[in-house]
Amino acid sequence: MRKHILFIFLSLFVVAIGNAQSKGPKIGYIDMEYILQNVNGYIDATNQLEVKAQAWKQEIEVKKSEIKKLKDALIIEKALLTRELIEEREAEIKFLDTELLEYQQKRFGANGDYIYQKSSLSKPVQDQVFTVVQDIAERLKFDFIFDKSSDMTMLFAAKRFDISDQVLRKLNNTDKREKLSKKQQEAEQAKEKIQEALDENPELNERQLQLEAKKAAKEKALAERIQLQEQKRKDFEDNRRRLKEEREAKKNGTVSVTTEKVATEKIKTEKAATTIKDETATTTKNNAEIERERIAAERAKSVEAKKQEIADRKKALEEKRKKILEEREAQRKAKEEQLKQKTNGN
Repeated sequence: MRKHILFIFLSLFVVAIGNAQSKGPKIGYIDMEYILQNVNGYIDATNQLEVKAQAWKQEIEVKKSEIKKLKDALIIEKALLTRELIEEREAEIKFLDTELLEYQQKRFGANGDYIYQKSSLSKPVQDQVFTVVQDIAERLKFDFIFDKSSDMTMLFAAKRFDISDQVLRKLNNTDKREKLSKKQQEAEQAKEKIQEALDENPELNERQLQLEAKKAAKEKALAERIQLQEQKRKDFEDNRRRLKEEREAKKNGTVSVTTEKVATEKIKTEKAATTIKDETATTTKNNAEIERERIAAERAKSVEAKKQEIADRKKALEEKRKKILEEREAQRKAKEEQLKQKTNGN
């Protein structure tokens, strides 16, 4: 029976592997520790819990110090005490030892306050991460998504398969959207759709660079066209002024100008005006195209700025956590030094 079940399991496994190879499985992973360290509100709550834990540890150290004093005093005074007094003090010390052990278990035991409260902080976020990961997996057609920070050993994982930032962005956007107005929520949703499109097709970033290069070329051509247009406008104004001067001169009888020449100059002036009008319309159309491209480029820059902001915030959090650990280590060493000095003094 057991062999039969094993045979069925191996058959299903081989079929699953075959299907995966034929389809080309899509695999991703997340770093739960990184997400928890960067999700809004979690760090503050964790720091508050650590402050509580430090207070509990100090209470434990105080109790240990008091018990040690009693033990040292008993050793020193034992020769001067009766058997009944010795037994009474030993019973007191044993009671305090038991009480201290119970307090340690209550605060830091497997079912203690620290483990319970830490679990209470992380579980809601983990549940949200699970929901978001499912949404991303369904939208981007992932076959497997692993947790890098779990007990599973990952010897190597390429960064391009890491969707932690996508999950984190989704969590923080959901939390931030609850505090925005309806119009602001619509704007945020539009930004999210752009980012989702980039997540689905990383090649869009390359296309965006090509679009910016194309935009720069168009802006250069537009500047040259505007310069040419200004020159033609200047020629048109000069021509019109000259015709006006000639008409005034003819009217005053100071210069003889033929009617044919005046008509010719008038036609040239009208043609120049028509050319300027057409080029102005073309320039307006090109400006509209450039504006649309500029908006698309600004959206892409906003996405890159958001990524940089997340990276900077991650770096700041890492430095903050490192500083807290160094302070704790310094406090621990200071306490050990104080206890050592007290012991040597006694």
